Amino acid sequence: MAAHEHAPEDRSPDRGDDVDEVTRAVLTASRLLVAVSARSLAAVEDRVTLPQFRLLVVLSTHDEAKLVTLAERLGVNPSTAMRMLDRLIAAGLAERQVNPANRRETVLRVTPAGRRLVEDVTAGRRREIAGIVERLAPEQRSALVDALTAFTAAGGEPSVPGDGSDAYPLGWTSDLPARRDG
Repeated sequence: MAAHEHAPEDRSPDRGDDVDEVTRAVLTASRLLVAVSARSLAAVEDRVTLPQFRLLVVLSTHDEAKLVTLAERLGVNPSTAMRMLDRLIAAGLAERQVNPANRRETVLRVTPAGRRLVEDVTAGRRREIAGIVERLAPEQRSALVDALTAFTAAGGEPSVPGDGSDAYPLGWTSDLPARRDG
């Protein structure tokens, strides 16, 4: 058994009550999840940056948006969102169209190529996580579901739909507080 693993008999009954121990375990798990996400993005890093990918995720989740709304969802200034969007439009991954309901408005959409890119990255991440989960015993899987469900609920993160789709593939919801960059 590796030095970082604990045998079941090493666990005290109040182990879950130790906030520091739980925090360390979550930080360790988050390093693994960040590494999985980074590997899933590595396949497209020659096409998009992480912030640009995040923009594609938000657009693909909401189908279309106005620039100000998109910037709010990303927590950036509209000028920052426009610069990222311009690069994605040039790459054929997003598009700008006149709103047919209000010809003075422009709406932003992800293109089929942009949607495929988001789906491919998400599928790669899902495969790698499934491979890790498969190495857990069934009772560990059940305990992990319970623990992660409670953890994400405590953090205010909405659940991923049970239909296998990833509504927010990288955890960026539209409800995050806006952050202003300079």
